[in-house]
Amino acid sequence: MSISTEYLARCIASLETGVELITQTSPSDKFYDVYRSAVIKEFELTLEQSGKLLKKVLRPYFESNRKADELRFRQGFCHAVKFGVIAPDMCERWLVYRNNRNDTAHDYGKAFAEQTLPLLPDFVTDVKDLLEILKAALDDEEA
Repeated sequence: MSISTEYLARCIASLETGVELITQTSPSDKFYDVYRSAVIKEFELTLEQSGKLLKKVLRPYFESNRKADELRFRQGFCHAVKFGVIAPDMCERWLVYRNNRNDTAHDYGKAFAEQTLPLLPDFVTDVKDLLEILKAALDDEEA
């Protein structure tokens, strides 16, 4: 299976940089809103890319690639637990991240940021862990 994790790694690096910048910037600084917008968008991209890659890693567990590709985000993470790809506690955290994204999907203002920004340090840790899991799963399949 040839699945590249390079884009996800780039998203993580951008998100990590953004989180660092926003935590060092005062809300009154003229760049704060720019950093906030960038971090929120990178969170969304990273979340989506993680779910897509996880579904690709799950393909061997299904009767067809199409069945795996049809999984919704929540189903993908729940099946990842079922098949031992990730731990249940990791799944629970990822569902919180996704719920945050879904609950605030149409609120791109200050309220969305206030709910999302506190999640980001843990999200960065979890997405780095997931990246390593995905890489290991892909290496196992290529061996």
